[in-house]
Amino acid sequence: MMKTAYWQKWNALYKEELLTNIMPFWMKYGWDRKNGGVYTCVDRDGTLMDTTKSVWFQGRFGWMTAYAYNHVKKDKKWLAASKSCCEFLEQHCFDTDGRAFFEVTAEGVGLRKRRYVFSECFAAIAYAEYSLASGDKAWGKKAVELFKRIRKFVANPKKWMPAKYEPTLEAQGHSLTMILINVANVLKQISDDPVLDRQITESVERLVKYFIHPEFKALLETVGPNGEFIDTLAGRVINPGHCIETSWFLLDVALARNDEALKEIALKILDWSWDWGWDSTYGGIISFKDCRNLPPQCYEQDMKFWWPQCETVIATAYAYKVTGDKKYAKMHKLANDWMWKHLKDKECPEWYGYLHRDGTVAQPAKGNIFKGPFHIPRMLVKCWELTKDM
Repeated sequence: MMKTAYWQKWNALYKEELLTNIMPFWMKYGWDRKNGGVYTCVDRDGTLMDTTKSVWFQGRFGWMTAYAYNHVKKDKKWLAASKSCCEFLEQHCFDTDGRAFFEVTAEGVGLRKRRYVFSECFAAIAYAEYSLASGDKAWGKKAVELFKRIRKFVANPKKWMPAKYEPTLEAQGHSLTMILINVANVLKQISDDPVLDRQITESVERLVKYFIHPEFKALLETVGPNGEFIDTLAGRVINPGHCIETSWFLLDVALARNDEALKEIALKILDWSWDWGWDSTYGGIISFKDCRNLPPQCYEQDMKFWWPQCETVIATAYAYKVTGDKKYAKMHKLANDWMWKHLKDKECPEWYGYLHRDGTVAQPAKGNIFKGPFHIPRMLVKCWELTKDM
């Protein structure tokens, strides 16, 4: 299993799946050549179910097509699709206050905003990656300007990001800390602005100081303002997929900075999160766990979503590459085999996203506001890159 032939086999399959299935599907059924940007609410066969556009995916597809162009194949159609998403974002997806919408119409009329800055974050990485692909430095400048605007929003949440709870409960979430590490790391490709390294350092320190709780061998999703454990249903949530995604974001930083201590932290998070998330009965990574092993509140707690499986396959391949530890190769094989068996649609293009705990399909659509051309193609490209020289 750990021999070169294993990694060579999967290296070829990752690239083949990306080029012959996933990217062609979204270029055909997703890319809106009339209005610009991308649709994601498509049925199993690619039929458009809803023209509402996810602003997350204008950035995500903008980034993905440019990243694939930069790293896999100089396909001019991918570059054009990335430009289309970036222009749609810039022209339609920001409100007058500088905040991005969460959903817009096909033509780009704003429908809904959310308190989170994820729409802005995905727009920033799209601008940066497209700038790198096209050579147009103006988009890189826009990316850094947007990143600084995001930091302004985060620094004054009472004004820009209304809290979920009343002031009687102060809390902070792991997801924002996680995503800002990745966004800053992407932007470092096109800018040496010191704000990017400063953000990475701040986020890593916050993550280690507040969210890692050794008493549970877990990285918690929600903690108090100083990392306090909140002993409620919401405060006890472990999201294994998010934690595993964080682990490989941290490996990126650790390798770039030659930081052995951070590498060990990343591997510890992966180990803990695998233990919490891997379903020893049916296989696959489960959605939510309670750190006291009490019944989770989330109704989808035992479902198997597409993205945690993708993050696990990336992280375990990455961990094996940097350590050579056979346990990570074994974890990769378990996660990778389960993912390909259950997520890949054998009859129609693209992959399923929503499975029951036993791996049967919960609903067959290939996209919606939250699922689209991001986690699966990113996994395929990242794993193709990771396994090139294994």
